[in-house]
Amino acid sequence: MKKVFCILMFLFSVGAFAQQPWYKYTPMDYAWKDVGNAGFSAGEADYTSLAFSPSGQPYVAFEDLVDSGKATVMKFNGTNWVNVGNAGFSAGEAQYTSLAFSPSGQPYIAYMDYGNSQAATVMKFDGTNWVNVGNAGFSGGVVDYTSLAFNPSDSMPYVAYSDGVNSWKATVMKFDGTSWVYVGNVGFTLWGTYDMSLAFSPSGQPYVAYEDGGHENYATVMKFDGSNWVYVGNADFSTWPVDCTNLAFGPSGQPYVAYAAYIYYPYSMVATVMTFNGTLWVDVGYLDNLSIQADFTSIAFSPHGEPYVAFSDWDNQGAATVMMFNGTDWENVGNAGFSAGWAGYTSLAFSPSGEPYVAYSDYGNGYKATVMYYDSVYVGIDGQQESWFKLYPNPATDKITVETSATQGQSQLSIMNLNSQEVLTSQLTKKNIIIDISGLSCGVYVVKLIGSKGMQMGKFVKE
Repeated sequence: MKKVFCILMFLFSVGAFAQQPWYKYTPMDYAWKDVGNAGFSAGEADYTSLAFSPSGQPYVAFEDLVDSGKATVMKFNGTNWVNVGNAGFSAGEAQYTSLAFSPSGQPYIAYMDYGNSQAATVMKFDGTNWVNVGNAGFSGGVVDYTSLAFNPSDSMPYVAYSDGVNSWKATVMKFDGTSWVYVGNVGFTLWGTYDMSLAFSPSGQPYVAYEDGGHENYATVMKFDGSNWVYVGNADFSTWPVDCTNLAFGPSGQPYVAYAAYIYYPYSMVATVMTFNGTLWVDVGYLDNLSIQADFTSIAFSPHGEPYVAFSDWDNQGAATVMMFNGTDWENVGNAGFSAGWAGYTSLAFSPSGEPYVAYSDYGNGYKATVMYYDSVYVGIDGQQESWFKLYPNPATDKITVETSATQGQSQLSIMNLNSQEVLTSQLTKKNIIIDISGLSCGVYVVKLIGSKGMQMGKFVKE
């Protein structure tokens, strides 16, 4: 299984050191930065879906309009975005692309497959080629809103979709190792569904959130109890009709749903997040009170457990905005509307080191795919080009090694937590020292070294 590091998004202040002119005297502005080039896809990219490999590489799947609308997956290799296998590898046009990694680390993609009568297809990358998982077009009929996820209990891929053969009601199927089989009844909802989103509880129960066509397009969530699909709380629990439902689980196992609420239907949509408290669906803060005109909502949890939501922000010409809930209020992560232009199909995910990433179709760059991340590290921590100290391994569990070219006996090393409190200090007596960190809680720590060459800073992750 993919490791999840308990890492905090952090904010702290650091002091200036006059001998280092490259070091800023105030924290750098928190900034959204491009991952590689903006607009890196060959042409227009729709239905962008972002996921991280177990090794921490960001991958993006999308409908590739420059390649007849077929599916393409790209990854960032540290320098450039490169194709994973061939571009346009699907049999035909691929819509509603949904990307996920298997527990063994293989990328999988689900989509509505125009090459197979618009039925559902799932493919995986075997290291050389994209190959079908079971039969292509396994749903046997037209689908919409495919959503892919892996069950943590049996490690099998599941796909939820709106089932055109069954009046667009919800259907969920799983791959049993040989064939795709139904999970519960086919078309288990009472009415047609839109904007399907599939996620698993920590115990392995599949949940689906959707826009409920039988309840004036309000939000509904159902779960599979082992025999039947049952409502989680009330059906149509949202206060307003919704669009762009997106489901995720918080660290305590509670389901959360983000959506765009039509407060002044059908003209004004605002970003909203709700969670199920065991009895009722309740608002998480009051995003809607901010009057944010929103579309393409996507929710994810930081490694520390805060909910983040990304969306196309029509208060900022449809550019991307990300907000986080701090326990009391929703606050912007960096600037609102940080993308170059309108951002469609926003997809939010966290890197293993704790930074939020957003993939989207980038109007400011010809509707091509762009990925940005939030750089919450201060200038000088990662940015110094001529480093005179390094630390490893990173992440670490029990010990870190610090190597420095500074003069020994005159160099002071301190390790700070995210509240700027020193948790360890050491005087450097040789070029290589080993520091025991086994007593530290897991998270992100900052290492500050002051010596004959000035000051330099680094960071490491304690697992």
